[in-house]
Amino acid sequence: MSRLLVVGTVAYDSIETPFGKVDNVLGGSALHFTSAASFFTDVGIVATVGKDFDLNDISYLKERNVDMSGIRAEEGKTFRWEGRYGYDLNQAITLKTELNVIEKFKPVIPDTFKDAEFVFLANIDPELQTHVIGQIKRPLALVLDTMNFWIENKFQALMEVISKVDMLVINEAELREISKEHNLVKGARKIMEKGPQCIVAKRGEYGVLMVKGDEIFLCPAYPLEDVFDPTGAGDTFAGGFMGYLSNVGEVTSETIKQAIIMGSLMASFNVEDFSVNRLKGLGYDEIKERYHSFRKCVEFGDIKFR
Repeated sequence: MSRLLVVGTVAYDSIETPFGKVDNVLGGSALHFTSAASFFTDVGIVATVGKDFDLNDISYLKERNVDMSGIRAEEGKTFRWEGRYGYDLNQAITLKTELNVIEKFKPVIPDTFKDAEFVFLANIDPELQTHVIGQIKRPLALVLDTMNFWIENKFQALMEVISKVDMLVINEAELREISKEHNLVKGARKIMEKGPQCIVAKRGEYGVLMVKGDEIFLCPAYPLEDVFDPTGAGDTFAGGFMGYLSNVGEVTSETIKQAIIMGSLMASFNVEDFSVNRLKGLGYDEIKERYHSFRKCVEFGDIKFR
């Protein structure tokens, strides 16, 4: 049994940033997620690829005990995305999207994944996310991501699946678009009325905001001197976040806050190179070292008032 299940995409990306350009490199929400989560827990991945995808390219995940039996190779080509970033690395310009095998993707959850304790529904059609929920047992944490395309084109289906999940992990623009509120805290509370108990808003270089009940938690982004490619940073954050929760095995306000820190750390590694290159070669000691460095950035002693 995999403790953590992710359902999403495995893709080939072509990316251009001010610091370089790459073609047909590994990408996709489920792959970025798993590359981070697999440092902390056993992960099962459900996705579809075309016959043109070389599974040897992701053999590094087998070394981390990732169960890839849920990846199905179908006739046709693998999902492809092409994008460009300017010096504002918070915003990608999509140049081309080729859905290919994704168009007919209907996730089938293997029996060994159905009782996963933690489930992450990465960015896919909300109707498919609801289809996945119908195939699994009740996990400790059911967490959802989405994107502006589904908000604009399948809003009712999205709101239906949002009502079924425990947490929403989305970026701040998506939070505003779903809630129709400019203020993030007000928007988060409005969405929570629909069902989720916790909203985690990814804010790029400005960090992360969590709203849970009356609690608010702010986490800054780890300060980096070199950022090469932000593609997949949000999915990498989600992988670190869910991987940590799965590792500790409980969902409380404190473990969610700790998971946000770990997600932010993993995202900071992801952006240091194109594709999943940085995470492929990452060592656990590097994660621990950066955690201690991050902690120094936000720690301060007691302030004395008159």
